[in-house]
Amino acid sequence: MLACLPIFHSFGFTVTMWYPLLRGCRVVSVPSPLETGKIVDAIREEGVTVFVGAPTFLRPVVRKTKPGDLRSLEVVVSGAEKLPMDLYETFLEKYHIEIMQGYGLTETSPVSNVNQPDPAIPTPTASRQPGRRRGTVGRMMPGMTARILNPETKAEQAVGEPGIVAFRGDNIFSGYLKDPQKTAEAFHDGWFVTGDLGRFDDDGFLTIEGRLSRFSKIGGEMVPHGTVEARIVEAFGCDETDGYAAVVMGVPDATKGEQLVLLSTRDEITPEAVREKLTELGLPNLWIPKVVKRVNKIPVLGTGKLDLKAAKEMALAVSTETKVLAP
Repeated sequence: MLACLPIFHSFGFTVTMWYPLLRGCRVVSVPSPLETGKIVDAIREEGVTVFVGAPTFLRPVVRKTKPGDLRSLEVVVSGAEKLPMDLYETFLEKYHIEIMQGYGLTETSPVSNVNQPDPAIPTPTASRQPGRRRGTVGRMMPGMTARILNPETKAEQAVGEPGIVAFRGDNIFSGYLKDPQKTAEAFHDGWFVTGDLGRFDDDGFLTIEGRLSRFSKIGGEMVPHGTVEARIVEAFGCDETDGYAAVVMGVPDATKGEQLVLLSTRDEITPEAVREKLTELGLPNLWIPKVVKRVNKIPVLGTGKLDLKAAKEMALAVSTETKVLAP
């Protein structure tokens, strides 16, 4: 297994350090997931078979590799953020590797769901059981129970209906350190409420629609930031190998409750171009950001995730600046 994720994060700490020690599998360590060249060298020279990381760390690998560099890999798992389908398809086409998408939170210790290779068929009469399903984050880990809750009423939703994902299990944390109020807010009738919107299918595969905090309620309609970002990346043909090219944040608005602010690293992404291209793609008018700000870099955490707090602060500053300059 390649261990390159920071051990200050729960995934790097448990999956790439403690799990190999307990199971007894060999580990090849690289100090940082940002050292792409060293990661590629380690995979090739040490015969790494298992590689786990976030899409932010997997993208640069595509650019750095030469034919045969990744031939030893058998399993590649992606987590921490949604797996872009273009990255999935690139790995499949270039390396013949199907990236397995997983999901979890620090509060769930941390993995709750993961796609995996199909299990072996044990007998001639047994039927095939799928271990993975494209577009999902897989089935739950053993010993866990889940519910999908209505975002407003917290009533349990039927299978297939979207809502807030809630979990129970021995892997669920007991509370936030010295913060009883935040702990109380994280649970509902004994269920840990993740804050992520998702749905289960009949076979138990979970699809994550997005984080509730990454939706804006504009004119009574829920607008998903991630969907708008994906359409912008698609419309402008953005290469996100070196980081995020566009991020949408919601900020308070006196008229409609919230408004969308688009932070972008690309000069060609202007309010006029965004409106034109997203309209052509059929997005509703409420989903089209009216405020666009060119920034040098989108803030990212050490784990590869978008730094939501820093991005929010940037968006709020842009919103305030826009109101001051408005006639």
